[in-house]
Amino acid sequence: MTATANELKPILVFDSGIGGLTVLREARVLMPERGFIYVADDAGFPYGGWEEQALRERIVDLFAKLLTGHDPEVCIIACNTAFTLAGADLRAAFPQMTFVGTVPAIKPAAERTRSGLVSVLATPGTVKRAYTRDLIQSFATQCHVRLVGSENLARMAEAYIRGDTVSDDAVVSEIDQCFVEKEGRKTDIVVLACTHYPFMANIFRRLAPWPVDWLDPAEAIARRARSLVPQVADAVHSDTFDFAVFTSGTPDFPTRRLMQGFGLKA
Repeated sequence: MTATANELKPILVFDSGIGGLTVLREARVLMPERGFIYVADDAGFPYGGWEEQALRERIVDLFAKLLTGHDPEVCIIACNTAFTLAGADLRAAFPQMTFVGTVPAIKPAAERTRSGLVSVLATPGTVKRAYTRDLIQSFATQCHVRLVGSENLARMAEAYIRGDTVSDDAVVSEIDQCFVEKEGRKTDIVVLACTHYPFMANIFRRLAPWPVDWLDPAEAIARRARSLVPQVADAVHSDTFDFAVFTSGTPDFPTRRLMQGFGLKA
């Protein structure tokens, strides 16, 4: 059953900060007829320092307001920490809503690796989550998977996206544990298990001790969302949406300028 243009609902993209713009960019390519609402929980950023139950309750409470206020077609949770922690809670609390989650791309990494050495670069919360270890157990038992929990990289990426400079030494200290040499083999894939990280991929490539495949899940997430969104014949893109919501209510000028660059009103 196809929808008509005047029934189109927006796609909501949620992230702890502005890293989810990597997913938004890919989703727009695949769903040009749809309007988007980007939600950044900047008042709660970064999620790494939160106690798990408090963060779970915060995310569910936020979505109670977001779903009432915006009535989206689909919600993309463009944050590994948020989805691995609260994805099941969101689906239980809002069974009428479709949630597309973001999880570490361990399965495709295990399928692609030639050396059998894979690293997962993530936030500490994602690294310690049972969800992540279950993915390894389900899809990567034949690989040596190193989990690298970076305390500072998401915050550094936020600053870099806004135009600040980051120190090469500071970046190296966050990524150097990703590179493993074992019995003549070397890490050949690093999973970027935080949507902030792809914005810094060119820096990672420059500073890496040897070439690896930096695996960005954004396109796969967007494809999954596209598969769940009704196809619309003769749809006209609505100007009603395409805006960003910040939970702090006070995005700074560099952030507002960045949103404009992604075609969003802040």
